[in-house]
This record gives sequence, C-alpha cells and structure tokens, in this order.
Amino acid sequence: MFVNKKLRPFLATFLVLLGAAAILWLMGRPLTYKGGLIQLWGPVGPKQSQMLLDWYSASHIVHGFLFYAILHVAAKRWKPGQKLLAATLVEAAWEIVENSPVIINRYREATIALGYRGDTVVNSVSDIVMMIAGFLLAARVPVWASVMIVLVLELIPLAIIRDNLTLNVWMLLAPNDAIRTWQAGA
Repeated sequence: MFVNKKLRPFLATFLVLLGAAAILWLMGRPLTYKGGLIQLWGPVGPKQSQMLLDWYSASHIVHGFLFYAILHVAAKRWKPGQKLLAATLVEAAWEIVENSPVIINRYREATIALGYRGDTVVNSVSDIVMMIAGFLLAARVPVWASVMIVLVLELIPLAIIRDNLTLNVWMLLAPNDAIRTWQAGA
C-alpha cells in the first residue's frame, strides 16, 4: 500500500468507523430515523439515539478522554495514531454490542430508557466520531482542563436529563431502584 507510514493508523481508524457502520447496518439497525430523517439534534424521546447528536453524545466525548488517559498510561510507547486506533476499536466494538438485542433489552429493564430501540447507524457513527473528538482534545489540553471538561460533560446532562455516563454504567451493571425513581422525576 502506498499510504504514508505515519498516516496508516489514521486510515485504519477511518476504516474501523466504516466497518462498524457496515456491521450495524448488517445487524439490521436502521440507517436513519423513519423516512430518512436526519437532524442535528435528537432530544429525549422517540428521536433519542436516532439523530446525529443527543444528550448521550457528551458521554462519548468522555469515553475519548477516558480512553486517552488509559492508553497514555498503559501504552506509553505507542504512537498517537496507534492509541487512537485502539480507542476507536473499543468504541466501535461497544457501539456494536450496545445495539445488540441483549443490551437494548438490558437498557429497557435496568435504566430509565423504557422505550429505547437502539441507535441508528448515523447516531452510532456520530458516537464514534464524538469519542475521537474527545480523544484528540484530551491529547491537546492539560490534565486539569481534561478533568474540568469531563466534569462539565457529566454534570450538565445529570442536571438536565438526570443521566450521564456514570449513572448509565452504574444502572447497567447494578440497577438501583432509588436512582431509577430519581431519574424518572418521582
């Protein structure tokens, strides 16, 4: 292949993104919302996880910060492109698993996402791109700024929709009735 050696991990990252989109489509995930509708923002409700961005886009940016931090410590000798590729592989794998029937049903059972139908392919691709954006931002800002950005990206959705990455993971792994009641606004 005649691709510059330094660019290969970035090309591979793009191919992972395309591969994840193809796998999700082959799994039967809808490409877009009903009738081909694509909007920039999918608010809480039926369009949640169906459009380009939604409240959970912030959690995917946080994934990027977390993956950067983990790989910065665990894979010190890797080049930046290799770290980005590894993070993208993990995020793409999560998008595929997250949109499997078992996880979609788990979200319905254990969280406040009672009507959750999974993501459209467009939303999943956007989620992966949000992780990449978070990863690249984490690589460029000081640690204190990374911590502040992650806190803001966790606290704003918590205040507005009563959910964020932390609660999402908590409720998937160890559902709590008190948290579910609070999230439902009761």
